[in-house]
Amino acid sequence: MAVQSATPTARPRRRGWSKQTRRNLVTGLGFISIWVVGFFAFNLYPMLASFYFSFTEHHIRQPSEWIGPANYAGLMRDELFWRSLYNTAYMVLLGVPLGLLVSFVCALLLNLKVRGQSIYRVVYFLPSIVPVVAATMLWVWILNPTSGLLNSLLAYIGLRGPNWTGDPLWAKPSLILLGLWGMGNTIVIYLAGLQDIPQTLVEASELDGASWWQRLWAVTIPLISPITLFNLIIGVIAAFQYFAQAYILDAAAGPNDDTLGAPLNSTLFYSIYLYQQAFIYLKMGVASAQAWILFLIIMACTIFLIRSSERWTYYEGG
Repeated sequence: MAVQSATPTARPRRRGWSKQTRRNLVTGLGFISIWVVGFFAFNLYPMLASFYFSFTEHHIRQPSEWIGPANYAGLMRDELFWRSLYNTAYMVLLGVPLGLLVSFVCALLLNLKVRGQSIYRVVYFLPSIVPVVAATMLWVWILNPTSGLLNSLLAYIGLRGPNWTGDPLWAKPSLILLGLWGMGNTIVIYLAGLQDIPQTLVEASELDGASWWQRLWAVTIPLISPITLFNLIIGVIAAFQYFAQAYILDAAAGPNDDTLGAPLNSTLFYSIYLYQQAFIYLKMGVASAQAWILFLIIMACTIFLIRSSERWTYYEGG
C-alpha cells in the first residue's frame, strides 16, 4: 500500500500592492477626504448631537440636563404640535398630488409640436428659477384682498375674491396656488419622460384604433410611472419640510402680527413650529425631538411609497 506524502502543499505567496496601486489609493483618499471631513463635521456630528439633545432639556444659554423621553412625551400632549402636523399633512395630501397633476398636464401641452414650442417651455420654466423671497412677495401682492391682481380680475367679472392670506380657510390654498406657479422643475422632468417614450408603441396603438385618451391611459401614463414615482417622493419630502413661503407670508403680514402661523395657526407648518421652538423659545431639546420625529415620518412615507410602487410602476424590461 502506497504511503501518501504528509508534506503540506505549498501556499502561493500573497502579492502585496504595487507602488502604483498604493499611489492611486492615496490619491483617491485625498480627493474624497474633503467630502469625508465635511460629512462627519456637518452631517453626522449634528445628527448625533441632535439625537442626544432630544433627550435633554437644552437651552442655548444653559447647560444640558438629561430628562429622557420627556420631550417626546410633551410633544404628544402639545396641541400646536398636532396642528402643525395637520397643516403639513394638508400640503402633502392635497398640494403634492395637485402639483403632480398640473405638472403632467403642462408637460403634455409643452410636448405638442406647435410653433413657438421652445418659447412656451422657457416661459413655464422661468418661475422655478425666481428666488423664493421674490416669488413669495410677488404673490403677496397678487393675493392682496383689496388691491391684489387676482381679486381685481375677479371683481372685473363680477365676483368678490376672498381674503386669501388673512382667512384661515384660504391661507393654505393660497400657498398651494403659489406652489403651482413654480412647478417648472417637475414639468421639465415630466417633459423629459414624455420624450423618452418609444414612438413605435404610440404608432402601434394608433394603428390598433386607440383614441387619444386610450393612448394616454394605456401607453403614456404607464411608461412615465417611474418619473411619477420620483416626483412624488421628492414632492412629499419637500412638503414635509415646507417653510420658506409660509414664513415670508407671516413676515409680510406686518409688524403688528408677530405670531408665526397666522391667521389662527392655519399656516403653522411643522418646520415653522420647529423653528419657533429652536430659535424663538430657544428650546433646542424639544426642537431636536421634533426633528427626529420628522425624520422618522419622512422615512416611513418614503418606504411606503417605494414598496407600494411595485403595484403601479412599470419598468420596461422588468
